[in-house]
Amino acid sequence: MDAFYASVEQHDNPALRGKALAVGGGHRGVVSAASYEARKFGVRSAMPSKTAKEKCPHLIFVPPRFARYKEISRKIREIFYEYTDLVEPLSLDEAYLDVTENKKGIESANQIAKEIRQKIFEETGLTASAGISVNKFLAKVASDINKPNGQKTIHPQNIEKFLEELPVEKFYGVGKVTANKMFTLGIFKGKDLKKRSLEDLTRLFGKSGKYYHDVVRGIHHSEVKPNRIQKSVAVERTFFEDLFDEQQINEKLENLSEDLHQRLQKNNIMGRSLTLKIKYKDFSLFTRSITKEEYFTSPEEYFKISKKLWELRPYDKAVRLLGLSLSHLNTEEKKQISVQLKIRFEEFED
Repeated sequence: MDAFYASVEQHDNPALRGKALAVGGGHRGVVSAASYEARKFGVRSAMPSKTAKEKCPHLIFVPPRFARYKEISRKIREIFYEYTDLVEPLSLDEAYLDVTENKKGIESANQIAKEIRQKIFEETGLTASAGISVNKFLAKVASDINKPNGQKTIHPQNIEKFLEELPVEKFYGVGKVTANKMFTLGIFKGKDLKKRSLEDLTRLFGKSGKYYHDVVRGIHHSEVKPNRIQKSVAVERTFFEDLFDEQQINEKLENLSEDLHQRLQKNNIMGRSLTLKIKYKDFSLFTRSITKEEYFTSPEEYFKISKKLWELRPYDKAVRLLGLSLSHLNTEEKKQISVQLKIRFEEFED
């Protein structure tokens, strides 16, 4: 979906259409989503609201309405399931679809994408963009090429040329830090990355080296998993005023422990690894985890362990955000053997 949260707000409130809009934010928060009008000024998701306002003084902040976003997300997924049951949601506004064998017998993957985007617009009034190719990595990269309200097909015969000319910062999985490291190494496009050997990339980037070695050659074997396994459950709070007092910290950790337990109970989830996240006033981040052989079972346990993790903090600085998350869940499953997708491309567009 195109700027999903912001687009929903603009759709539901015509007075906001064409305006620079941010969902979330407020005095102490961060931007959850930004409209395309706001993005022109450099406003991005996860940006502190203060920074966003400095970049775009006329920016309008609206509170998130997750119930509404979930309602529309359900409608969109219903459209997906008209074509295939192999749908892997990544979030409320994004999913992978394997349409190798689809319910309507349409041979052109490009045509399926067109139909889905048109149906989404007719039923929700919102626009979507799509990427079409032979695997998830290429489809993901392609989905960003003609945003908003567009689609891009990377035909099998064009994969090598496309990836060689693609800037490395556009590769899915290459973040800002990694991109800057690649720049210092003289790696600016896919063709530069392709010149590096597997051994060289592994030495420079560790386990990620093999991933970069493979994807620049169009190799990505991850299949579309319709029953995507949740790997962690998290709760966190950004505070209106920075916290420093120990008693306040303990109160917040206790509240977070209760919130985390309720969320886990609701979905019958248990886990063995508890992680404390601390974001300080200067936005520096600290995380620390403890893993047990048995599952955590109570909010009292979360609270007790979170206090121990708090004591391991490296700084005595004012705290802006606290978070607790649980991983190594009882929902995890063994990895499955994956295969490359084979989709017909009788019709496609650049």
